[in-house]
Amino acid sequence: MKELHIGELTIKFPIIQGGMAIGVSMSGLASSVANEGGLGVIAVAGLGMFEPDYLKNFVEANNRALRKEIQKARELTKGVIGVNIMVALSNFAELVKTSISEGIDIIFAGAGLPLDMPQYLTGKTKTKLVPIVSSGRAAKLLCSKWKGRYDYLPDAIVVEGPKAGGHLGFKRSQLDDPYFALEKLVTQVVEEVKYFEEKYNITIPVIAAGGIYTGADVKNIMDIGASGVQMGTRFVTTEECDASMKFKQTYIDAREEDLVIINSPVGMPGRAIRNEFIEKVNRGEKRPVKCPYHCLRTCNIETTPYCIVGVLVNGRKGNFNSGYAFAGANAYRTTKIISVKETIQSLVREYKEAKSLK
Repeated sequence: MKELHIGELTIKFPIIQGGMAIGVSMSGLASSVANEGGLGVIAVAGLGMFEPDYLKNFVEANNRALRKEIQKARELTKGVIGVNIMVALSNFAELVKTSISEGIDIIFAGAGLPLDMPQYLTGKTKTKLVPIVSSGRAAKLLCSKWKGRYDYLPDAIVVEGPKAGGHLGFKRSQLDDPYFALEKLVTQVVEEVKYFEEKYNITIPVIAAGGIYTGADVKNIMDIGASGVQMGTRFVTTEECDASMKFKQTYIDAREEDLVIINSPVGMPGRAIRNEFIEKVNRGEKRPVKCPYHCLRTCNIETTPYCIVGVLVNGRKGNFNSGYAFAGANAYRTTKIISVKETIQSLVREYKEAKSLK
């Protein structure tokens, strides 16, 4: 596999571990991936829920938890570490500033377009900014806005297709439309980015995400122009993943027909593993909702059938009577729990095997 270069950062294998929120990918998983030559990512959403004063001091608890996780990761690895911050978070700006002040290598920002993120950089900042988009049009818009407002272009761009787990940047009608297949999206984003690369004499790597599961998938998507890949599902069933064993087991037990699209309370479709909780929601049953903070700007507490954060925390703990697990379209392919080291080795082997068949 070719190395992945993002600015002056070098990642031995072009594999980014996807940021999986509400405590699924924290410092444990991120540092393990970084130690094996990939890029480890701490998902920021929900980190504050592990702090005792979360309900009373929402912003402070989240910032404190984020600092702790970045510092833990730094103690565990000398590799490249990033954070994933949802633009839809009400405290997005605070979390970006905290990450930069801690010297994080990379910030990945999705679930909305981070049109103003470069404003938080200072002259001495080395943190790289990598937006997550779902179309060539979004990539072009973001590059134009950043260059025009801040004289700054993305250090890389992640393009996420409709086979990803969790919240999806597509309409339901687009999820199975061949026009929105990841391969087409990557080609479109690469083409849009090329204009800015040539005009300003820089390199903007395009990272493919959503439905990539094997080393052969990595090779195929890189053959059409991607510089690397982002993978979440494959890393859930690792020993080092920060979620509970019950959470990991639900991936192993899942069948292909169990991977379903739900209507998330935040107003976006999402891919999850079907269970009785989801069936109850589909039947119109609601859970009492109390919200002392407003963590997601797009969440309407007056109409939501349940708190998405609370439900995902329950799932992370393995309490599926009151929660569920987000997962990518290939989650059903997992059969056992192995180490991150074995996972990376397997991906490299699969990549080489696919390359030898060319």
